[in-house]
Amino acid sequence: MIAIKELMTDATGRVIRTMIVEDQRDLREGLSTLVNFTPGFTCVGSFRSMEECIARVKHDQPDVILSDIGLPGISGIEGIRILKDQYPDLIILVLTVYDDNEKIFDALCAGASGYLLKQTEPAELLKCVREAVDGGAPMSPEVAARVIKLFREVRPPEKVDYDLTPHETRLLKLLVEGHNYVTASEKLNISYNTIKFHVRNIYDKLQVHSKSEAVAIAMRDRLVS
Repeated sequence: MIAIKELMTDATGRVIRTMIVEDQRDLREGLSTLVNFTPGFTCVGSFRSMEECIARVKHDQPDVILSDIGLPGISGIEGIRILKDQYPDLIILVLTVYDDNEKIFDALCAGASGYLLKQTEPAELLKCVREAVDGGAPMSPEVAARVIKLFREVRPPEKVDYDLTPHETRLLKLLVEGHNYVTASEKLNISYNTIKFHVRNIYDKLQVHSKSEAVAIAMRDRLVS
């Protein structure tokens, strides 16, 4: 088995600032320990509620939030909506036991960048966090299968025009195919920062805040072929 240390080493030396929202104390502390003892990661805050998290985000400035959705007080899904409204570029990954269609759909539409189940192995979990930072939309295999089924069942409207340029459409197609910012920049032979610029334009035109939302609309409205 590949060691977590080997798997998580980042040649750039960047440390991913991670925040955790989980009401179960043992799991919350276990996740914090996992993050803090893995090279390339640091836990900048762990909270039992969304209210506590929302109050600290501006001060602690996380790159990624790992959040449950069954929380006391404000639900995780409503918390995602609030956070994405205030911080559109913030990456939020759901980490939960719930794998039903309604919660998956609501979380992704609220702006979650990925949806993971709590049985995800520690090394795989951290790999998914790094994937999200690189522009990916990680999902547990069971969730990914449900998402594909969900969007196959959604009937698209007759015609939708978001005024995407040909270049933006090509980039959106790559995102749908699973590319992240790094691999998309290699595929299109343009810089990482240029990819981020065009992705922001795509988000503005589609009125979304995350890659998962953009991919969902692209599939629903058949914006790419």
